[in-house]
Amino acid sequence: MNLLTERDLRVFSNTATAADNSRVARALKQDFPIFDQYPNLIYVDNGATSQKPRSVLDAEQNLYTKACANVHRAIYSLGEQATGLYEEARKTMARFIGAEPEECIFTRGTTEAINLLAYSFGETLSAGDEIILTEMEHHANIVPWQQLASRRGIVLKFIPIHNDGTLNLEELPRLFTKRTKLLAATMISNVLGTKNPVEALIAQAHAAGVPVLLDAAQAVPVEPLHVKILDADFVAFSGHKMYGPFGIGLLYGKRKWLEALPPFMGGGDMISEVRLEGFTPNEVPYKFEAGTPPVAQAVGMAEASRWLTSIGHNAVGRYESELGQLLIDEIVHIPGLRILGSQPGFPKGPRSGIVAVTLEGVHAHDLAAYLDRYQITVRAGHHCAHPLAQRLGVISSARFSFGAYNTIEDVLTIAEILRKAQKEL
Repeated sequence: MNLLTERDLRVFSNTATAADNSRVARALKQDFPIFDQYPNLIYVDNGATSQKPRSVLDAEQNLYTKACANVHRAIYSLGEQATGLYEEARKTMARFIGAEPEECIFTRGTTEAINLLAYSFGETLSAGDEIILTEMEHHANIVPWQQLASRRGIVLKFIPIHNDGTLNLEELPRLFTKRTKLLAATMISNVLGTKNPVEALIAQAHAAGVPVLLDAAQAVPVEPLHVKILDADFVAFSGHKMYGPFGIGLLYGKRKWLEALPPFMGGGDMISEVRLEGFTPNEVPYKFEAGTPPVAQAVGMAEASRWLTSIGHNAVGRYESELGQLLIDEIVHIPGLRILGSQPGFPKGPRSGIVAVTLEGVHAHDLAAYLDRYQITVRAGHHCAHPLAQRLGVISSARFSFGAYNTIEDVLTIAEILRKAQKEL
């Protein structure tokens, strides 16, 4: 029998058994007030948003109760204190992803970060220029580029996927031309859980002289992100999926790009000087942060990054992947149940703890409502990925996405209820 110390009970490990890490997850539930309110809740909608630990809630509340003032330009001490907390949050997030503070732009989330880049980067493009995406992208990494294509005549190309939910990289070299200006791809599919080989994508793109944007919304909660090692040009992610607050995200960009691109929005703080005949933008990152920023949310996200690091961030994703694979193994033989991107005979490629399923003859919304009777929370629908759903030939699916507080017992309970659903629905 494995004996865990008090410290072990708070930290995931890559060398621990799944059972030991499950005990860690059970202990970590005490950090989350939501489970005090709903002790029997099996929360498996982490792909949509994660629950928030007490330390994050406290950090955000402390900003409002002890240092509530607008940031930058304030001469009085309370304003300087708020500014200090905000800029310290930027430094914390920079360390968290291996970047420099001036390369980190606070946004309202992944969606705003990508829209910011699509507008700003798009201003440098001409009709006929090309952007490469993938068939598995979230709408937030498709629609902004479609809007850009409509405005400026940009051509969009897509890396196709195999039936097992992996990218067809054999097609990628044929997509690059002299007019290719950007490759934008998700690190982890929010529907399939596929972990894309982003290192290979970046290497091929850079060999063709093309910069790369990574949508890291699903990746940052489950694996450390070293942007310098990856050599990504841009990275976007949200706070609320990594145990942080709503309404906060981050766009990383290499400094050379941020200095070269025009601002996204106009207003306070993004300017150095304004004249009746024009303006001079502020230095990076401030030229991309117009208006009053989400100060408390930035402080909360920084605390979430510290919490993730403290529990063994590098092992969280491995554990969640194990839970996802255990669920697949438990339910794969349920009659009429289809696991998107993973079926008997398919190779087991790298995947996160995201598992989307359909049940023959049962709408995904009805399946989600049935599971809710047992306090199992799942997302049902197309998961903001219409093109991927069409490619897979499904209208909607029920998605299970695991978090740091989920346990082996949660997985076994879900599998049992799915077997009941197949018989009763």
